[in-house]
Amino acid sequence: MYLAMNRFTVTTQNAEAFEAVWLGRDSHLKNMDGFVEFHMLKGPEIDGKILYASHTVWKSEDAFRDWTKSEAFRDAHKGAKTTAKLHEGTPVFEGFNTIQHIA
Repeated sequence: MYLAMNRFTVTTQNAEAFEAVWLGRDSHLKNMDGFVEFHMLKGPEIDGKILYASHTVWKSEDAFRDWTKSEAFRDAHKGAKTTAKLHEGTPVFEGFNTIQHIA
């Protein structure tokens, strides 16, 4: 398994609009080979900011890399520059290979 995460820092005044963008978008993930599941995570509010993390699970790192090179990826992310004003800075990417899985 491979976990791909992007972290976003969002001010509380932008939180509702940020969530609406994510909840209203067509991710195109379900049609991708190797896709397992997606979670959009919301952390607590601290000092007027909220940490969000998009968390995607893939069967392999190669499956994730194939997604990032696909037309579906480009379709899912078009317009991202227009919504960048809703979070501070650029998203912080973190990728993890699974070394243990307990279900």
